[in-house]
Amino acid sequence: MPGVSTSVAEAQKQAKLTDAAQQFEATMLQELLKPMQHSSEEQWGGEEQSEDGASDTISSYGTEAMAKAISKAGGFGIAKQVVAQVTRENQRTMEKKTSGY
Repeated sequence: MPGVSTSVAEAQKQAKLTDAAQQFEATMLQELLKPMQHSSEEQWGGEEQSEDGASDTISSYGTEAMAKAISKAGGFGIAKQVVAQVTRENQRTMEKKTSGY
């Protein structure tokens, strides 16, 4: 049954694409959230308290986790747009291959 394995392979490719797009959006969101992280540290005196950098690391992980959660929940729709665009490009490529152009 070649059709079944092909559809499974396509589903796996789509899942990988979606995951990569969400990671991309999460990275962008993390960069957008960083200034808020630093402003809240200044507001609460975080600069003085973090002599060893431990709270900076924990805060960075918190920002990363927040960005990933926002992206997985739909985020700004960037991941969805990336998936749609890549899927359209793949379809065009397949059409060109099958039509011989």
